[in-house]
Amino acid sequence: MAKLSIVNVDDEYPALQLINRYCSQIANVELMESFQNAQKALRYLKEHKVDLLVLDINMPNMSGIQLLQKLSYRPLCIFLTLEPQYAVQAFELDVVHYLVKPVSFESFNRAIDKARKFLQIRNLDSSKEEDNFIMFKSNNVINKIFLKDILWIQGCSEYIILVTPIKKYMALERLSHFEEKFRHLGFIRIHKSYIVLLSHIKSYDASHIYLITGDSLPFGRTYKASLKENLNK
Repeated sequence: MAKLSIVNVDDEYPALQLINRYCSQIANVELMESFQNAQKALRYLKEHKVDLLVLDINMPNMSGIQLLQKLSYRPLCIFLTLEPQYAVQAFELDVVHYLVKPVSFESFNRAIDKARKFLQIRNLDSSKEEDNFIMFKSNNVINKIFLKDILWIQGCSEYIILVTPIKKYMALERLSHFEEKFRHLGFIRIHKSYIVLLSHIKSYDASHIYLITGDSLPFGRTYKASLKENLNK
């Protein structure tokens, strides 16, 4: 497994050192640098691309949100703060996770696992350029969603939930309609309630499909013949 490169930024020294220590305790994590000053961190990040930022939100002169917005590229990000009211603004930036201080090792480790899954999907080779995304309407907003970011689509009676590593999109649509509309892009039904991308399937057994992200989904026996046929193409 490739190492996850991290930069940690927090103006509070004890909090900075705590996350540094957590990073040292997690396998395949490489802490590149840590900063108490957001402007120094920004200068470093303009010269060095990393996989993941761990950012305190409320810092003097430049907040963690402002730092992230100033970058010309968008690394994965975990936001930390004492102020829960920042959560909505943080999630609008599609960050991987948001943690309220004090942060436990267990919650930080879960956030790192989530970042790994998202990075794995982000690094997948895209399919044909014209077919590497779909336009998906959710809550009256048309969203451009890249295929490599779609974990699965779940059907719930009259609506569906499209799941990505950092966000869920809900739409008033039947699963069968989605399947028919996007089957040509490699989506396949694996259960009466689930559709996945064929390219995201790592393995399967009698009752479950295992995805490359480590997630597992139920596998309906009536869909086994179709899956085998598509995998053998």
